[in-house]
Amino acid sequence: MTKVFFVRHAQPEYSWEEDRTRPLTEEGKKDSAIVLDFFKDENIDAFYSSPYKRSFDTIAAIASYFGLEITTDERLRERQKGKDGNVRGMFQKRWTDHNYHEVGGESIAMVQERNIEALNEILSDNPDKNIVIGTHGTALSTILNYFDSNFGCDDFLRIIDWMPYIIELDFEGNQLVGKVEHCYIEKEYKGNNRADK
Repeated sequence: MTKVFFVRHAQPEYSWEEDRTRPLTEEGKKDSAIVLDFFKDENIDAFYSSPYKRSFDTIAAIASYFGLEITTDERLRERQKGKDGNVRGMFQKRWTDHNYHEVGGESIAMVQERNIEALNEILSDNPDKNIVIGTHGTALSTILNYFDSNFGCDDFLRIIDWMPYIIELDFEGNQLVGKVEHCYIEKEYKGNNRADK
């Protein structure tokens, strides 16, 4: 069995305009300690991450603890946001129609396709290993929806304030056989008109 631990990043600096380089807040950096504490008792074989700074930095300490490098994969990045793409009403529109997107933004289907492609390669390359993936709220939600079509906007909104958040998906090959939510810290999401998290 392959265990994949998805780690949604800690609280980002919402005032930072550039999505890719948006750092964690000082509070977010402190909150990332929950990630290190959780994984210290696990045997982790590989680390992957979105190339975005907030996701990479959230798992950096635990990768260092195990003496392992973090492999970044562009396909694991967060949803590309267009104009007014993160006002609350847009969340419902995208989750109602997975092909809908604002001008310059990505749809749920587009994000899901590239994230699942990356995940399938990671599973193929790491059979029967324990893996950590640094991720984002929408990116992770599209993965959860892929394996459970009932996962929708309400489920996405349930976790929108969880930063960081650790969830484990267990696989036999590329078939999901188990899911466990482990821990999270609740922080107010302030991302309206910014990146999807």
